[in-house]
Amino acid sequence: MPKGVAWRPAWRPSWRLLLIVGLVLACLASATAVIGASYQTRAQYVRLQQLERERDQLQTEWGQLLLEESAWSSPARIERLAVERLDMRLPHVNEVEVIRP
Repeated sequence: MPKGVAWRPAWRPSWRLLLIVGLVLACLASATAVIGASYQTRAQYVRLQQLERERDQLQTEWGQLLLEESAWSSPARIERLAVERLDMRLPHVNEVEVIRP
């Protein structure tokens, strides 16, 4: 090599080639991000549907429990059980005492 001549590689990438490679890599990264976002959206939508089904089942069960509670706590049932199981009865007027403070 002559003195004063700088060594240069035989092939140097130009700025245009670097720009193209960078843009291709950016497109690939963008496409990967879109695929990931689509997957997450589908997964979350499936989870939403599962939770909505569970909510509907729980609302149905809640309604049934409210009906059952109203049946168990009806005044007629309580009075019947008081008479049958505890031998309770309504007092006569003469048996009632009023206590005043």
